[in-house]
Parts: sequence; structure tokens; C-alpha cells
Amino acid sequence: MSDYQPDPKIAYFISRLERLDPGGRARLKRSAGERLVEAREIAFFYSLLPNGVQEKQEETYFLAATLFPLAEADGGGDLGDSLHRARNDKNAKGLDRRVQALLDADEAQLPYRLRRAIFFLKSNRVRVNWARLLQDLLQWNASTRFVQRQWARSYFGE
Repeated sequence: MSDYQPDPKIAYFISRLERLDPGGRARLKRSAGERLVEAREIAFFYSLLPNGVQEKQEETYFLAATLFPLAEADGGGDLGDSLHRARNDKNAKGLDRRVQALLDADEAQLPYRLRRAIFFLKSNRVRVNWARLLQDLLQWNASTRFVQRQWARSYFGE
């Protein structure tokens, strides 16, 4: 979607992540896969978090922040589109299964599945639209599952 405009808090947060030096990125990367309550770098994370983020959203912001150093920014579209751009004849069968597992992931499985997808994108030099990803993750548990449907359309569609 070319007309996508992220929430101002999300745009601000992603801009803070983009300005991190290698040391700051490494601090976040060390916490990849951990929950916020287990993390060693919580003070650093909270120094990046914009005012007004709801407490129930902090875990999702933390997930995005710890994955951010793993793949390049400025990708277009949603995560399904990024994964589609990484798909080729050699990896199609396995990637299709991996994407299906990601789409079926519940809140507990999502960090692991998402981390694997981001590592895959990095290894294939595909960029990620981090603001869009964070916005989608904040809406992951919607009863209509519209995020999962949109990613499926972007990945599996023509």
C-alpha cells in the first residue's frame, strides 16, 4: 500500500531506532527473542519509547525494537510483501510453509516465528517496512485477523 501513513508515535519510535549507533543496535539485538520482563536492556528500551504508548503495547514495541537491528529498513508494503520478494524457485516450498506458520502464530508463538522471518529477509537482503510491521503487530490479535489476511494476500496473491 503506497499511501500507508504510520501512527505518529510509531513513526517517531522507528526514527529513533534508525538513528541508533551500532552499539545501541547491538544492545537491542542482544534481547531479541526475550520478553520485556526478561530483558537486560529495559532502561535503554524505555529511553527510546515515545510518550503515550499504552502499557499493553509495550511488549509489541519491544519485539519490534529487538528485531529492528536484524534487517534493513525502508522496505515497501507489509511483511507478506517483503517475504514474497525473497521467494524464489529454490526456497518457495519451505518459505510457503514458514509463512503459513507465521500467519497461524498466536501471541506466544509470534516472536519466534517473526524472528525467523526477519533473519530470512536479512539473509536474502530484503528490506522491511518497520513502521508498517509495528502497526500490524499492534493489531495482530484483532478478531477479524485482517493483518494475517493482508499478509497472506501480499505473499500468496498474484
